Amino acid sequence: MHDSLTPEPEPLSHGLKQRHLTMLGLGGVIGAGLFVGSGAGIAVAGPGIVVSYLIAGVLAMLVMRMLGEMSAAMPASGAFSVHAERALGRWAGFSVGWLYWFLLVVVLAVEATGAARIAHGWAPGVPQWGWVLVFMVVFTLANLASVKNFGEFELWFAALKVGAIVLFLVLGVLAIVGWLPDTDPVGLANLTGQGGFLPNGWAGVVSGVLAVVFAFGGLEVVTIAAAESDDPARNVARAVRSAVWRILLFYVGSMLVIVTLLPWTSMEPGESPYVAVLDAIGVPGAGQIMNVVVFVALLSALNANLYGSSRMVFSLAERGEAPKGLLRVSRRGSPRGSEAESGGGVPRRAVLASVAFGFVSVLLNLKWPDSVFLYMLNAVGAVLLFVWALIAVSQLRLRRRIEREAPETLTLRMWGFPWLTWVALAAMGAVLVLMLCDDAARPQVLWSAAATGAVLLVAGVREVRTKRR
Repeated sequence: MHDSLTPEPEPLSHGLKQRHLTMLGLGGVIGAGLFVGSGAGIAVAGPGIVVSYLIAGVLAMLVMRMLGEMSAAMPASGAFSVHAERALGRWAGFSVGWLYWFLLVVVLAVEATGAARIAHGWAPGVPQWGWVLVFMVVFTLANLASVKNFGEFELWFAALKVGAIVLFLVLGVLAIVGWLPDTDPVGLANLTGQGGFLPNGWAGVVSGVLAVVFAFGGLEVVTIAAAESDDPARNVARAVRSAVWRILLFYVGSMLVIVTLLPWTSMEPGESPYVAVLDAIGVPGAGQIMNVVVFVALLSALNANLYGSSRMVFSLAERGEAPKGLLRVSRRGSPRGSEAESGGGVPRRAVLASVAFGFVSVLLNLKWPDSVFLYMLNAVGAVLLFVWALIAVSQLRLRRRIEREAPETLTLRMWGFPWLTWVALAAMGAVLVLMLCDDAARPQVLWSAAATGAVLLVAGVREVRTKRR
């Protein structure tokens, strides 16, 4: 366990700029879960989905603020895994690091398969597995070459996603007030009709939260990436500040546009409500336009997950929680020690290890999507909440220590400490309990709890062995 709060020099390159981190913070959570998955939330909550997104978004903002506070004070490529180790002990850093790595490499398979399915629709001559192979090779090479490549890919991906949402919001508002050709003001009929604003009551809003809360996963990668920027503490603080409010605006704002323009009863789970709105206001080729946006969102998430997983396993290796062979970085291919002095490079073995497991996940998804891969997906279904909970507990423990030992590093502070941290923890506990009570979500909680228990058991055995030495 680290005794000092002073960050150790990272042996990785510092190729990321402020613009990369800002766009990563904005685009990191804008994915297919928003563009397509939001339809399922609208189907259960009706117009109340706006409240569901507000609740889930506020929870995500609180987690991001906690994470930003710790990452600005102690930037590290392992981010919250390092924070958990410093706050709670080696077992916590080991557990949260490996759980998050497992989460990323399994979700990576969903993203690669989803993007391949869209590309196969455009070019049926290339089999789905061929597209998967192309994506994995392209992004592996990009991540092996230089961290700047990752940053540039994500910059443009995020810019396209953010641009698409801003354009959607502008067109939506113009349609609502009747300023588009062949449109009349819609008023509030769709918000108050078909059963009212909360047609399924607060139970519907709660079900909506369960349907959308995991769409906010991905915000953590910006704090991992900050360690590879030229001024990690300042850059991560600025990225977090600029991201939190805009993310809430994009999510809640677009949901408000959707349920104001269209009756919620017209939404079909699995169909993109964004396509329905664009069709309704007469945008030609709305389905294909949104297909392109979802395709970019999936590739962006694939790229970010490959990056995040490689840095997490590299950080675990740095702390002796993963094989030491993963510590080799690029440049002259030298081990960690000499690279640390020469400015560092790319952890190529960590990238290859992550992409190898990710590729195995993709093959399982293509071959056994309803059996083997489904169990793996369920095993990470609620892991994000466990990770967020450990982030909150770590922040509770570390904040007092930082105030005591290095108050000057608290350039970004958690709002309403410690009360809002406790509120966030209570909300996470409530979501888990509600998932246990939901027939569809219960397997995810149970399988994720089993995966977490297995990792904690390994961590405990390692602790006992270490003490005996």
